[in-house]
Amino acid sequence: MSLFNLFGRPSFNHGIHPPSNKTVTGKTPIRRLPFPGMLVIPLNQHIGKPAIPIVKKGEEVVRGQPIAKADGFVSVPIHAPATGRIKGIELMPTAQGRNAPSILLEVYEGATQEVLWGEEQTIGDMSDEALRQAIQNSGMVGLGGAAFPSHVKLTIPDDKSVDTLVVNGCECEPYLSCDHRMMLEHPRPLMRGIRYAMRATGTKQAVIGIEDNKMDAVETLRANLPRDGSISVEAVETKYPQGSEKMLIKSLLGREVPAGGIPAEIGVVVNNVGTLAALGQLLPKGEGLIERVITVAGPGVKHPGNYLVPLGTSIGFVLDQVGYEGSETEFILGGPMMGPAVSALDTPVTKGTSGLLVLNEPNIEAETLRIWPCIRCARCVDACPMHLNPSHLGLLAAKRKYETMAEEFHLNDCFECGSCSYVCPSNIPLVQYFRIAKAINREQAA
Repeated sequence: MSLFNLFGRPSFNHGIHPPSNKTVTGKTPIRRLPFPGMLVIPLNQHIGKPAIPIVKKGEEVVRGQPIAKADGFVSVPIHAPATGRIKGIELMPTAQGRNAPSILLEVYEGATQEVLWGEEQTIGDMSDEALRQAIQNSGMVGLGGAAFPSHVKLTIPDDKSVDTLVVNGCECEPYLSCDHRMMLEHPRPLMRGIRYAMRATGTKQAVIGIEDNKMDAVETLRANLPRDGSISVEAVETKYPQGSEKMLIKSLLGREVPAGGIPAEIGVVVNNVGTLAALGQLLPKGEGLIERVITVAGPGVKHPGNYLVPLGTSIGFVLDQVGYEGSETEFILGGPMMGPAVSALDTPVTKGTSGLLVLNEPNIEAETLRIWPCIRCARCVDACPMHLNPSHLGLLAAKRKYETMAEEFHLNDCFECGSCSYVCPSNIPLVQYFRIAKAINREQAA
């Protein structure tokens, strides 16, 4: 059974309420940024095997042309985000903190940059298997940040059956509003994409969950729903991490994903609104994913907003276009709760980049950053949406009892939302401890 807040909105237990900081960008229409002179296109922009390049140095390519092919099932191709010439394939910085093989594309300054590659497809004539193949050919991955190949997520295992598609329009991370604007500005492609996902998965109904701080999006999508009643829209409580698929399933359907399980085990598949809207735009034209909308915001940004950016654009170029100020600055790709911090301005925007935040924090006293001993206040316990005991896990991490954390205290159920670190009065970086513990456990298991 779902829980309800004071206003009758479906919700889940625990969670936190950080400031949303979406007022400005949520009301600003999507704008396109200019093309940079150089694009750096990593081959590992998705979970799974990196794509394999099919171009060579000196080759001319047109916008939309495939430049790397998928390496197996859990992989997707990459398409040229601009018309230009391949400068080379080199190791370049990425948001993951390590250099990765990347295609360098010199953009032709005088080109019109219209998409010159793609062939119209009649989706209605395709088999379900052909539809999933077309989704893989588009290079689509989850645009909410996880970057999981979409065709894999829409392929239901033979031993599972699903009845409901949950469409995630929560966007619960502070600052981010790109999904909000996509719902407002592109409702029809979103509905098409939902239909495609329902066909690919065999689901009979779809429920779009949207936090109740975006009621304009709720009203817009309800006005565009099909008449057969197969797709519905539900406003849920604004609370972090409402956008986690396990939390949203609990809020909308009252079902619980078992520990270590996937949504398909309880008859559900989840997709992000931005992902499905992009599929609704690209599949009929037979085109690939070459650009995406990102939120650029934060106290250091002069012109915050949502911008359509070619994949491979450096964050330095984006900042030059929107303007930023401040010397002691931290750049975050994604939201402030789960997004990685980066320092290299040549780090590129990739398929999984939902935002670029510039958080100026000058004149911070060293005392305010000091880590204090745990005072057993239990705020982290009250905040954890997975009902874990982050305090005790943190004490075990300090003693390096990583296996005990996983085997006896369900460490692997943590999806690193950061709620525990956010509420801790002792400034203990709990979620960072948990990431280290899980990484060490994975290494030992391997």
